[in-house]
This record gives sequence, C-alpha cells and structure tokens, in this order.
Amino acid sequence: MKNFLFLIIVTILYTGCSPVNKDYVAVCGDGEVRIIDLSESNGTNLKEVWKWSKDDPQTKLPEGYDKYMRHLDECKFVDNNTKMLLTASGDGMLLIDIQTKEILCYAHVPMAHSADLLPGNRIAVALSTHKTGNALEIYDIDAPEKVVFRDSLYSGHGVVWNEKRQSLYALGYKELREYKLNDWNTENPSLRKVATWEIPMTSGHDLSPVDNDRMLVSAHEGVMWFDINKEEFTPFEPLKDVENVKSVNYDAKTSRLIYTKAEISWWTHNIYQSNPEKTVTIDSLNIYKVRTMK
Repeated sequence: MKNFLFLIIVTILYTGCSPVNKDYVAVCGDGEVRIIDLSESNGTNLKEVWKWSKDDPQTKLPEGYDKYMRHLDECKFVDNNTKMLLTASGDGMLLIDIQTKEILCYAHVPMAHSADLLPGNRIAVALSTHKTGNALEIYDIDAPEKVVFRDSLYSGHGVVWNEKRQSLYALGYKELREYKLNDWNTENPSLRKVATWEIPMTSGHDLSPVDNDRMLVSAHEGVMWFDINKEEFTPFEPLKDVENVKSVNYDAKTSRLIYTKAEISWWTHNIYQSNPEKTVTIDSLNIYKVRTMK
C-alpha cells in the first residue's frame, strides 16, 4: 500500500496533471528536503509527500561529500518537476531524480546559494564565497568536476533561467545581471553579460520569476518587482512592510504568495502563505528558501 501511494505521488509530480500539485512546495535545511502539500497543512500539522536526507542509508553520496550538504539553502523543481536541484552553503550542489532519488550530478561549490538548469545539460550556480572571489559558475552535468565557466559576482544569491528570453539572470549583493549563452554546444561554453542593473536595496537574498517579463527580487530591506521590458524596479506591495525576506514565490493569476523571512538569526521555521492566509511551521528544519512547483 505504501509503495502504491508513493507511485501516485510521483505520477502527480511527473505529469503535473492534478490540480493538487499546485500546492506542493519544497523546503530544505539541515541536510534534508521535504515536499509538502500546503493545501492539507496548517500550523504544525504537515502533509508530507516526499523526503530526501543526506543521512538516509539509501542516499548514495560520494564518500566524504555529506559534509558539503550541510545547511541546504535552496531546493528547486526543474525539468518539468521531475528533478530537484539543491544548493548548500555548506559547499555542495546536487541534482536529484525525484522518482528514484538517484543523484544525477554533484559538485563541490563553495557557499552555493542558488542554481538553475540550463540548456545543453549544464547547471548555473550562484555562490557567495570562492578562493578566487565571489562567482557565478557553470557546470556540465556529465563532467561536474570541472568548472566550464566562471564570472565574478559579488555575493551571488539567486539565479534564474528564462527559457522564452533565452537569458540567464543572476542576483548579487547590489546588482542584477542578464547573460546570454555563447558557444553552448561546444566543450567551452561561456556567458555574455548583456545588462547590469543596480538593485535599489542591499544584500540581495532571492530572485524569483513570476512570468516571462517579471521577477521578484528580495533583499534585507524588502521585496521589489523587476519589469524586464521597462528595466524598472518598483515596490512589491503585499510585502512592503516585511523586512529580510529570504524567499518569495508569487502566482500573479491567483495572487497566492508564499514566502519565508529571517526570524531565528539567518533562518526560520515558518512558511507564510496568502490567499488563503496561513502559516506552516516546521520546527525540525532551519529553512532558508521555499520553492513552488513550476
């Protein structure tokens, strides 16, 4: 029976055909990831539908690599919600198959805060600390031991691939950048920086797409809309009085907002949702970012 239920859950995750999947969110921290059904969770009562832990005996991390997966920062649904991309400020990056929990790619990435899947089987990672300076890096899934591209980015905390625009956006401490892909089908791909915008805040925390033309940028002082066409930042009114937002997920069609904010030093145990309004508390995880399904 347990295996049958798991198969149903995985089918929903893979096909995206059920409306309940819109209420699935991924949360992570302290070396583990959970997928929670927010529609059936409130307060400390959680409906957990999937879990991954670096300490699970079935998790086949390379020897010694588990130390890099401390303090998970971001767990992002990618590849039509079939895979999970993890970054950890403990210095690691993982790509996991949700159905099998197989580790498809791993790399030692110092202070990794955010990542996204790119065309050509490659991964972009924003990191805040590196021996050669803060950086935006590109890894090849089939050969992750080699950095195929690196650019300086001060305190990288967010990276988003926009398929329609064929652009990569990266958020740093005081700036947002747009890159285009160069020589992508070769062994030596690169990024071409085409634009840089100074964010009207400091300490950028999160970059979250809303649609093809807009993103939300969160920082210590609050959250801003960024209109790509107008190249303009404007306040995000639903969170105008909330400081130190660590992650923000917004559905413009339903006005549903899901976010986290710093409450326990850098971390939090709470997930906030509007429309309907609720708070979900996970005492066992020091959460940073929360991600909705795409």
